[in-house]
Amino acid sequence: QVPLVESGGGVVQSGGSLTLSCSAGGYNLEDFGLGWLRKAPGKEPERVSCIERRSGQKWVADSVNDRFSTSRDNVKNTVFLHMNNVKPEDTALYYCAAFYYCAGRTEYTGPGTQVTVSS
Repeated sequence: QVPLVESGGGVVQSGGSLTLSCSAGGYNLEDFGLGWLRKAPGKEPERVSCIERRSGQKWVADSVNDRFSTSRDNVKNTVFLHMNNVKPEDTALYYCAAFYYCAGRTEYTGPGTQVTVSS
């Protein structure tokens, strides 16, 4: 089990910005692609982003790639989701996720952090 822990969620106004962070304490995440999932009420879970473990290649879902970006700090074992120009439809529980490959299945997730966008 990889102890992923998210932070940075909260309430933000529509059009605002928010950055989510995820770390795993002292656990070395270099063997994993790292990304984010989100689950909104009444909707299917959605994979939002991923950064490959070796190449650092990034992927962001089409639904948000004009507003969201992702980065990781391999020294601090931390991955970030940078959310700009947020919209009410971005309201969801956001989970940090670890994958062996970004195209593969989700191996581990954190407990989640709530993002609520007010209109």
